[in-house]
Order: sequence, then C-alpha cells, then structure tokens
Amino acid sequence: MSGITVLRLSHRIGRDERVTTHVGLTARAFGAKGIAIAGDYDPGVLESLRRVTEVWGGPFEVQYVGDWREYLRSAKSRGDLVVHLTMYGVPLPEVLEELRRALSERNMVVVVGSSKVPREVYELADLNVSIGNQPHSEVAALAVFLDRLLDGLVFRISFPDARLRVVPHPRRKVVLRRREEALAGAEKDRSPGREALNVGND
Repeated sequence: MSGITVLRLSHRIGRDERVTTHVGLTARAFGAKGIAIAGDYDPGVLESLRRVTEVWGGPFEVQYVGDWREYLRSAKSRGDLVVHLTMYGVPLPEVLEELRRALSERNMVVVVGSSKVPREVYELADLNVSIGNQPHSEVAALAVFLDRLLDGLVFRISFPDARLRVVPHPRRKVVLRRREEALAGAEKDRSPGREALNVGND
C-alpha cells in the first residue's frame, strides 16, 4: 500500500494553532505518513508535531509548504491522487472502493481547509469527497475519512521506535517508557525492553 500525506491549507498564526495541531495528531494516529502545512509559517506547530513523533513514534514527516498550488501540481505530476475533503463533495461511501484501489497503487494527498477554500483547490483535486453534507470540523472529517479508508488502522497501528506506549487498561492509566529513556536515577530492573513509567487511576 502507498502512503497518505495530509495537506493543511491556510494556517493562521493566532487562530489555528490548536486545530492545525489536532489535524496533524489525527493524521499520524490514524495512519497517514505525514503532514504538509501551508499558510503562515508557524515553527511552534511544526515543532510540537515533531516532538510528538519523537516521543510517541513514527515515521511521520512534518513540513511547511510555502506554495500549496505548486505542492499539489508537483504531487499530481508524480502520479499522486489528490483528494479534497469538503462538505460539498461526493459522499465518501460512493467512492470508498475506488479510493482504496487507488491507494494500493499510488500515493495520496488529502487536502483539508482552514479559512475559505479557494476554488482552485476543487479544480486541482482528483476527487472532492464529503464526510456528510452538514457543517463540521476538518479534524472530524479527516478522522472519519482515514478510519474508513484504512479500515480501522487506528486500532492496530504501532510505532516500534516509540519512547512511550499506552497499555490499555479498564480502570487506570498505564504508560510504559523504553528503558533507555527512563528518568535519570530511576532504578532499573532486569527485565528487557520497557519499564512502567506511570500508573494512575484517572
């Protein structure tokens, strides 16, 4: 299977830091290979997403794009499929199998907007796809799109190089840290691999 990169359009410093960060977190957790952020250059958001990848594992590429039009044209020239998520597009269930077949052979760029999306995005996209036709969050749209497209990969995905790993538990938080990343001075047991970092009830 080829890879998915999310293109986040029109990021605005002072307005979009939280949502853009959540777009990146969702992209990584749900199976995309990276995010490209267009709009205002925001080193804080880029560093935040890179730091999450460093701690929780990758690979996941984080990059800034100065010219989103050129980025999309270059992607299309390489043969990538450009998919724009919009409430005005074709309902996802109608094109889901087509998208899965395409992803088995080609890389995919998934475009999500911020402020008003330029008409040119609709024209450059190979497919304009809707996750319902009601107003909603771009984070929600991306999560539903990736979950359906990748058949629930979010529940199976793992990152072998992660420093931290959550162990599901019905009653408490259990987070494991790789041995070599243990807090300075912490006593190390003889078991290989990982040690418990935090166990809590909330």
